[in-house]
Amino acid sequence: MATIDQALYLVQLLEAELLRRGPGISRHNDYYRGRHPLKFASDEFAKFHGDRYRDFSDNWTQVVGDSPVERMTVTGFQAAGQTEADKELWRVWQVNGLDADSQLGFLGSVVNGRSFVLVWGDPDEPDMPVVTFEDPAQCVIAYEPGSRRRRRAALKRWQDGGEDFATLYLPGEVWKFSRPRMVQGEDKSVQMQDVDEAMKRWQPRELAAEPNPQPNPMGVVPMVELPNKPTLSGDPISDVTGVIAMQDAINLLWAQLFTASDYASFPQRVILGADRPVIPKLNSEGTVVGTQPVDIQKFAVDRVMMFNNKEARIGEWQAANLTMYTSLIEVAVGHLAAQTRTPQHYLVGKMANLAEGALLAAETGLVKRTEEKEIWTGQGLREMARLIALARGEDGKADAMRSGRVLWADVESRSHAQMADALLKLKQLGFPFQWLALRYGLTPTEVADVVAMRAEELDADPVTELTRQMAGSMPQAGNVPPGGEEPEDDADAEDEPA
Repeated sequence: MATIDQALYLVQLLEAELLRRGPGISRHNDYYRGRHPLKFASDEFAKFHGDRYRDFSDNWTQVVGDSPVERMTVTGFQAAGQTEADKELWRVWQVNGLDADSQLGFLGSVVNGRSFVLVWGDPDEPDMPVVTFEDPAQCVIAYEPGSRRRRRAALKRWQDGGEDFATLYLPGEVWKFSRPRMVQGEDKSVQMQDVDEAMKRWQPRELAAEPNPQPNPMGVVPMVELPNKPTLSGDPISDVTGVIAMQDAINLLWAQLFTASDYASFPQRVILGADRPVIPKLNSEGTVVGTQPVDIQKFAVDRVMMFNNKEARIGEWQAANLTMYTSLIEVAVGHLAAQTRTPQHYLVGKMANLAEGALLAAETGLVKRTEEKEIWTGQGLREMARLIALARGEDGKADAMRSGRVLWADVESRSHAQMADALLKLKQLGFPFQWLALRYGLTPTEVADVVAMRAEELDADPVTELTRQMAGSMPQAGNVPPGGEEPEDDADAEDEPA
């Protein structure tokens, strides 16, 4: 067991790592939400138009982040050596609302490079552990030297009201700390700075209902990391990181387009060889006492101007070509689509009458990108399932889940007709019904319900149901000639006696 000094030292080290990651996480979240600091190509443009477009953004970052997450759907967990999905693990998943919260965790991983899952037992309901997806701005895991999987410690730090809270998870125990929340203010005296330094120190958080530290019956750190694009060296990579530069360029092009549209989208005319029109200036008695220039705004409203000089001429400057900007924006969006493997019809919004096969081909990059994420995310979710089994005291199932697998819905987008045709052909090849139902996208619970319904139909009308099942497994017309026999070779047919 660690001493309190060792626990506080770990908290300080892990908190320092959280603070290091904080600016990047905040930046990625801002870009995902459309809060983009506009970058300008020149100081002059920023000086005159910076405030005008301060809150504008053409947010493609959100589309890039959402596109793989909307295809990542967990349908169950299967332990090694089992032929069916584990019903109890799925019940824990459903009771904790993870069918919805998992989408938040996957999105956090895609946007920020990582997210976390925390598993802890509930003393009031031992068979139902508490499982939560955690914000990467609040959690950090320390690994054993030389390992990317063996967890040494984990920290969750958050704020509530006027206090900061921290929970340190170790393989053998759990420590809980708190401290007054720091408030940034004006310059303080040396004495007040000393007070702030003293308040920054974490203190054990004493709870009446539980000891501090409390033992960790699971024997392992109960927090798991879900990385996005992990590397052999360095941090996982956020999908937003590669989008920021092109997103800034797109926003700048739109700002320049709006400015050109405001100033140069209409032909500009110039009058040559004429004095500025004037009108008489009268006193209170109506006597002409001079002249005054005509307000130019009056000409813009009346659209009429008169000149007495015969030499007066009107010239014209052509309007700006705004299609140049729209073409550049379209090229920039196309580059963004290629770099992130996002289908262009997700971004550009231009679709012709394309065949279903063409759309599937256009989404190949996104499908492979999503499958890669399922590999790394599934590894973490498999460990999460192991932690759930440990929290329930099921050591055998926990060991089996180490080599088990996570069941995912199909990431490809197919029509019902395409899916039905593919499943029918697989059925003819001999694939079992339950496997086909999972492939169709049903959860293990839904598959069990369908199997039960099929059994009821068979009991109610066995002849009709068996006939239907046999007809569904028969080869399609045209695959086998009438009579059910393969055609004979021509050479062999000639040798046969007449």
